[in-house]
Amino acid sequence: MLEKTYHPAAVEETLYDRWERSGAFAAEPGAARPHFSIVIPPPNVTGSLHMGHALNNTLQDILARYERMRGKDVLWQPGTDHAGIATQMVVERQLAERQMNRQAMGRDAFVARIWDWKAESGGAITRQLRRLGASCDWSRERFTLDEGLSTAVRRVFVTLYREGLIYRDKRLVNWDPKFQTAISDLEVESRDTDGFLWHFRYPIDGEAGRFIVVATTRPETVLGDTAVAVHPDDPRYRDLVGRHVLLPLVGRKIPIVADAYADPDTGSGAVKITPAHDFNDFDVGRRHDLPLVNIFDAEARLNDAVPKAYRGLDRFEARGKLVAELEALGLVEKIEPHRHAVPHGDRSGAIIEPWLTDQWFVDARTLAEPAIRAVEEGRTRFFPEHWQNTYFEWMRDIQPWCVSRQLWWGHRIPAWYGPDGSVFVAETEDEAAIEAHARYGRPVALTRDEDVLDTWFSSALWPFSTMGWPEKTEALQAYYPTSVLVTGFDIIFFWVARMMMMGLHFMEEVPFATVYVHALVRDERGQKMSKSKGNVIDPLEIIDTYGCDALRFTLSSLAAPGRDVRLSEGRIEGSRNFVTKLWNAARYAEMNGCIFDPKFDPSGVVLTPNRWIAGALRVLGDDVRGHIAAYRFDLASQALYQFTWGTFCDWYLEITKSVLQQGEDAVAKTEVRAVTAWVIDNLLHFLHPFMPFVTEALWENLDMKRGDFLMRHPWPMLDAIAIESDATAEMEWLIRFVTAVRGVRGEMNVPPGAELPLIVKGAGPETLSRLARQGDIVRRLARLKDVAVGEAIPKGSVQAVADEATLILPLAGVIDVDKERARLEKEIRRLEDEIRRIDQKLGNDAFVAKAPPEVVAEQHGRRSDAAATFGRLQEALVRLQSF
Repeated sequence: MLEKTYHPAAVEETLYDRWERSGAFAAEPGAARPHFSIVIPPPNVTGSLHMGHALNNTLQDILARYERMRGKDVLWQPGTDHAGIATQMVVERQLAERQMNRQAMGRDAFVARIWDWKAESGGAITRQLRRLGASCDWSRERFTLDEGLSTAVRRVFVTLYREGLIYRDKRLVNWDPKFQTAISDLEVESRDTDGFLWHFRYPIDGEAGRFIVVATTRPETVLGDTAVAVHPDDPRYRDLVGRHVLLPLVGRKIPIVADAYADPDTGSGAVKITPAHDFNDFDVGRRHDLPLVNIFDAEARLNDAVPKAYRGLDRFEARGKLVAELEALGLVEKIEPHRHAVPHGDRSGAIIEPWLTDQWFVDARTLAEPAIRAVEEGRTRFFPEHWQNTYFEWMRDIQPWCVSRQLWWGHRIPAWYGPDGSVFVAETEDEAAIEAHARYGRPVALTRDEDVLDTWFSSALWPFSTMGWPEKTEALQAYYPTSVLVTGFDIIFFWVARMMMMGLHFMEEVPFATVYVHALVRDERGQKMSKSKGNVIDPLEIIDTYGCDALRFTLSSLAAPGRDVRLSEGRIEGSRNFVTKLWNAARYAEMNGCIFDPKFDPSGVVLTPNRWIAGALRVLGDDVRGHIAAYRFDLASQALYQFTWGTFCDWYLEITKSVLQQGEDAVAKTEVRAVTAWVIDNLLHFLHPFMPFVTEALWENLDMKRGDFLMRHPWPMLDAIAIESDATAEMEWLIRFVTAVRGVRGEMNVPPGAELPLIVKGAGPETLSRLARQGDIVRRLARLKDVAVGEAIPKGSVQAVADEATLILPLAGVIDVDKERARLEKEIRRLEDEIRRIDQKLGNDAFVAKAPPEVVAEQHGRRSDAAATFGRLQEALVRLQSF
């Protein structure tokens, strides 16, 4: 017997352990069945489960469980990313607590310490993913620094180098002066900052008293200027193009160049060009062959390329000194307050400096061309489709990819340098030594490159490196290309695009057929979750409180394409109630002797409610299958919810309750029991990918075992079930009829226990016939004393309409009319005031312009809800006029 209450904590951990130990998640690449594969976006080994992970992995697990139940051999490939800078930072912080540092330890000892940390504490997130119910094949778990993946990384680097697609160059990178490494754009966080816009006068060479004014938010970079740019069509400066200015405080002559980068409508129309410290300026410098003057060292202090008085100063200390000197020289035209985005390292918190340095780069433009064509040709498709436009925009404007990092944790670049600086790129030091011997004619000492590779380099190989490449493994043959990738839009460029490039180059095939892009998880007001705002919802705490299934079902039901997921605890509590509703329905069935019979054939049922529910279940199965195929997890969840809670629990079980509990017809009782058990059995199948724990627990407890877990049992195909239009029409009429009566009762505040008489006026033959057949059910569900057909309308009656019939409920003596009228009028006035206040807000252009979009949307929602309630109450008040 099922317990009265479902306790997720008592079920989830034990059940998951049984699934995993039994090999229920295991892929079988040699199986003759169709294959379905999906690779997990590898979370950082330092990571902890957050709501973004919860959404992403819930959707992947829905697909994996669904396809497994459809009879496919499924590989859901798990693993973690070594997360270079994040992991190194964790261990460096631990060392700092012991007054130690990596420099004193040395590279080998420090890397060994990180491996020790990884073995003891790393990968907590994979244990947390198990709590989410993720049905990955953990026997195949990979790590981006494990030996197999390291072999793949070295092979790819060496191959691309020999093909001329990896090279070393001096270019601008995002430089983190705290960690002293280049970082990727994804690791740069733009923060809106209150600062200033300084307008400086640059003297025109050879024309005393004439200046050109430029504006900057970074005065210290004046010392690295190598040009001033104006738009070629700007008439104000046409006579100055080709001439020079004298760079203040430095004294060197720098040219005035014509370049479309300068915007005539912004500021003075003239811009200072600092090619070594601004990405746009770098491009201008290349177009005009300008010198690159690097004025910072690795700590963002000024170096020997600047006047002596500034050498060694911190960049912000130099800023203050430079502005003061220019003011003293009368070269400051004005200083304006200015709010602008300032790049910060997302982990260090330091302001990022565009810095000119020698790095390793990938020729991304060449690799991008086939990746663009693959999407254009439909070999990989995006869902929602509009994300392919974002992909194209990034790929068609792609820049060289800086892949070197000045860290110790990561894939060390397989490059060695000879005595004269010549570079030898090879998979091993022995191979590099052979190449060096061939060059020098003798053995020479080689020095290995100190840098490691960008984390995205190894994760770009994830779809095929995890399956054993460069070996031609059975798994690679079975599962590449993968079926679908589920990811957030924020890493389309950083990860999706790079996997496309590498997959096509090395496997000659796209890495996935479909990219499903989900939105961000935000709070209920649409704001991004952050610790500083105090609006973070911890998925592990939610699982502890409400159970895993409630969290998963909430996330899937909110995963509408193109819309961010607005999450609230209230929604999760609602899903927990849904889990409870399912549990109670199963318990009700068990208590009433509804035991599933595998031989039961629903096509032979006779009772109208049973014929109706069988057809409705068939429609549900078709809908869920279609919605999952279209990646409409939200619509699938909503269909499951509406059928389970509404159609089945609120209507079918209530309609048939009297047959089970008071009925004397043994044949009818047997049929209702069989149909009830059959519907629950199929519902557990349909719900399982979304709510795996409660469905598996019910499956095991309701004598439905058929030799395996529910998760490995076939997905029901109900195509043979007829959708009988006469039964459907009659039950839908019954629902409309009872709902109309219940609506009036609710609006008029009729006591729930009061049984009322009902007069049906103007009913046609079909309605009268249905009333004759279903009258007992109508009376019981609508709490009616009796149902009569008539034309007279007694005084003190209220009316409603169901199809062509008018439903008349005499309420005289049942409700206090004056009191009810006063209640309705008071509530209507309150709603009028609320609607007026909201309209004033929404009619205020300043409010609409300045308020966050989520606040404006919330006000529209409140207005819509208030207006709907207002309309219903007005109708109820009108009904009272007949009293």
